[in-house]
Amino acid sequence: MIHETVEEFAAALPRAGALAGLDLGTKTIGVAVSDGLRSVSTPLETVKRKKFTQDAGRLLEIAQGRELAGFVLGLPRNMDGSEGPRAQSTRAFARNLSRLTEVPIVYWDERLSTVAAERALIEADHSRKRRGEIIDAVAAGYILQGLLDRLSYMARP
Repeated sequence: MIHETVEEFAAALPRAGALAGLDLGTKTIGVAVSDGLRSVSTPLETVKRKKFTQDAGRLLEIAQGRELAGFVLGLPRNMDGSEGPRAQSTRAFARNLSRLTEVPIVYWDERLSTVAAERALIEADHSRKRRGEIIDAVAAGYILQGLLDRLSYMARP
């Protein structure tokens, strides 16, 4: 099921269990996962996009293998908050994925996540080639960490 708000998503989640963050690009999907207590996000891999069924199959393999409790999809909004073609593509991907799994799905505003990931990789002195290989997974990590921080804030008394 797709949840439009973090509050709905949080209510649908079990008490513990890892989440996956996804940065959907036109050529790749960056994947990051959290620990079971949902405190830290770690970049996992970059999936080369082929056809939806193959892409979804790989994501569902990861979900099953890691017993994921939810998916967080980066929603690429424009800087003014509006949604363009890439956001609509992300929503279509989520709709199709939700037909294949009961794992809850939520969107997270991903504005500037790739910029932040690029800066972090430059600061870590990664070569341009290496940055190109891992940027999407690192961006997915930023997306997921943003949601994890929000969930943590919501859980405070």
